[in-house]
Amino acid sequence: MMKAAVIFGALLASLAEVDGAVLWDGRFNDFSSSRDLNKWSWSNQVGPYQYYIHGSGSVEKYINLSPDYKNPNDTVSKQGAKFTLDSTAFWNGQNMRRIELIPQTKAAINRGKVFYHFSMMRKDTNPPSPNREHQICFFESHFTEMKYGWISGEQGTSNPNLQWMTNQRSQWKTEWKPNVWHNIAYEIDFGANRVGFWHSEGGEPLKQVVAPVSVSTSSNGADWHLGVLELPRSGYSDTNEDFYFSGVYIEDGAITTAIGGPA
Repeated sequence: MMKAAVIFGALLASLAEVDGAVLWDGRFNDFSSSRDLNKWSWSNQVGPYQYYIHGSGSVEKYINLSPDYKNPNDTVSKQGAKFTLDSTAFWNGQNMRRIELIPQTKAAINRGKVFYHFSMMRKDTNPPSPNREHQICFFESHFTEMKYGWISGEQGTSNPNLQWMTNQRSQWKTEWKPNVWHNIAYEIDFGANRVGFWHSEGGEPLKQVVAPVSVSTSSNGADWHLGVLELPRSGYSDTNEDFYFSGVYIEDGAITTAIGGPA
């Protein structure tokens, strides 16, 4: 009897290790269009996203949703999002172009060990400039983020690499080629002040490519930015740039390596 109880307990433990729990779901499955983002305000905090970091135009100038904008290997997400930087994408009088969404949730996405998931892609049409620094899917303290293009202060004039950075240090990089979906998860342990990096391409399951490194994991639960901030650079004019995102969610427990996450 005791042996059976031990086996049953081990089975439950193994199941717990397999299944992560979605803390916050940003996969756009309940959106009829990007205009649904307009329902959110500081006085009416509804939906999965805070939408306030954008230019002066209508939401369709900066974010659009479509099944064509998601990783086609993701069968859980109904659609993805195209984020656009154009000539109007300046927020709050700043000189940098920005379009970002922030999770709207009271869930504990800034405590314990959690995984921030997203997939990202670019195309040859309206490509991000390799001559300018793009900060992508970042926390405000920049303890973990993606970057693309020429990093301010580095040698040369361009940089074709998509990089994972911790505290402004490159930990991983690859050439950002068009039409290639990069599936990413930040493994963040807020208690231990460590962050690791999981990655795959296309429909391949996520693999840990950088083991957790020490950082100062600082977040108030409302400062992770899905989207992009582009720094200005003298001598390089603004052009329209498109970034594609899908499969966005945050989980705790064991990581889900399947693309798109749990149903």
